[in-house]
Amino acid sequence: MKSIRQLWQRYRWWIIAAPFVLILLIQLYFFAQIGWWKYYNPSSTSFMRLQLAEIQKKRPKAKLKHQWVPYRRISNNLKRAVIAAEDSTFAEHEGVDWEAILKAYEKNAKKGKVVAGGSTITQQLAKNLFLSGSRSYVRKVQEIIITYMLEFWMDKERIFEIYLNVVEFGSGVFGAQAAAKHYYQVSAAALTPEQAARLAVLLPRPRVYGRLSHSEYLARRTELILYRMNQVELP
Repeated sequence: MKSIRQLWQRYRWWIIAAPFVLILLIQLYFFAQIGWWKYYNPSSTSFMRLQLAEIQKKRPKAKLKHQWVPYRRISNNLKRAVIAAEDSTFAEHEGVDWEAILKAYEKNAKKGKVVAGGSTITQQLAKNLFLSGSRSYVRKVQEIIITYMLEFWMDKERIFEIYLNVVEFGSGVFGAQAAAKHYYQVSAAALTPEQAARLAVLLPRPRVYGRLSHSEYLARRTELILYRMNQVELP
């Protein structure tokens, strides 16, 4: 009977290589899936599935509010508001804003923990599609890799179309159409500038801010987004 030492000597390179092969296969899966989504709309995301599972712990029959709409049927007001609120250079950068990441790193170093990410819209989409809401540097590296995959396969309009259709606007509320109907009983195409700004202001913490829509802080943020909207370049 072979000893553990003999087995290690015989198979050590396979054992050492196995984690790297697994990581490579995962990246190839992400790459192929994103290529598919260049032409076909995702029916759900990692964030959506995690949120649904959380909601169903209390309400087993609960469903998410979500309805896909094409890019042309989403108000330009909302597009401008989201870019103004989340990523003012979205149309210009290549997916990752390294200056913002450096600032986030410095902030995290001062706090002694990960409290900021410096994510662009493309990075947020990468996280929403495949990852979780946990904060760690390992997850951040994976987020950046997926971000560059998205930028490789898709133009900015397609990235933004998917983002606007899957981003969370409140507990169980995903995408522009569901948010417009949930908060204002209108379609995503009919959102006014003020309504769009109020939706955009929810994005950093949608489950919290969705319950505090009349707070003074959110009112100030809404005014700031309204001011910035006219300076935004759309993809």
